[in-house]
Amino acid sequence: MGTKTWKHLKDETMGSERQARVHAEAMAELRQVELRELREIAGKTQVDLAEASGFQQAEVSRIERREDHMLSTLRRYVEALGGELEVVAVIGDHRVRLRSV
Repeated sequence: MGTKTWKHLKDETMGSERQARVHAEAMAELRQVELRELREIAGKTQVDLAEASGFQQAEVSRIERREDHMLSTLRRYVEALGGELEVVAVIGDHRVRLRSV
């Protein structure tokens, strides 16, 4: 008995519709973090972030409440926390990190 790849085994046991449903359910399970939570995980206050980013504290508060953000704002916010913003495009089975955004 030979070995089988995960993809081969999955294709044998689950149809494409079920695979798509399982994938969608798995993606829904991924934890999504609000910006406020990200700041708190980093151990920073709004004042700390304002000082590190050049935003005013009131701007930090507004950014954390917004649902739609410009990439430049997100980058500045994340960098002020000591992190790096990555944007990844997922097309089918391909994941590509975008450099110029």
